[in-house]
This record gives sequence, C-alpha cells and structure tokens, in this order.
Amino acid sequence: MPTLGAGRPTSDHRAALARVKAMTRARFRLSEDDTIMVAEIECGVPGCPPLETVVAFWTDAAKRHHVKIFKPVEEVVEDDLPPWWMKDALVAEEVFGCPCC
Repeated sequence: MPTLGAGRPTSDHRAALARVKAMTRARFRLSEDDTIMVAEIECGVPGCPPLETVVAFWTDAAKRHHVKIFKPVEEVVEDDLPPWWMKDALVAEEVFGCPCC
C-alpha cells in the first residue's frame, strides 16, 4: 500500500518539493491562486518504483490535473514534467478512481 515519504523531511527534501512546485507553476503557467501539491510516495507493490513523485494542481475548484514522475523528488528535473500544452490531457476525471465515490 502506498504511503507518504517516511520519517521527518529534511531541509533538502523540503527544498526539492518547493523546487518542483515552482517548476510546475512555471511550466503550466499557473497563477498564484492555483493550488499545487507535490508529494513523494513510497510504494511496496511489485513493479512499482520504490519512490515516485506525484504532482497535482487545480486550475479551478472542479479541474484537477495529475502527473506521476517515477523517481524521488530530489531527482526531478524540469524535463520530467510534460510540456505546458498537455495541461488539459492531465485532467483527472475521477478523484478516487471509481464511479462509486
């Protein structure tokens, strides 16, 4: 089962999260009012990378965009993010991944 990064985050880890958040804001031309979430996830599922970075952002209350980068947040570079013109392709239609919720 995926869990958020274990242990207390270091200043380098927090800086990496902030850097990816800033890259996301710039890449997708987001305003200061748009919400961005960056998290590093641990995964123990076979075939899943041990650490992955998840980026989600909202361009309005009902439009959530989502991308996974299969590496730790400290290793994420600008080229790991999709091009800005793919923003609409990143819209997540179902928040929980099932039609029941």
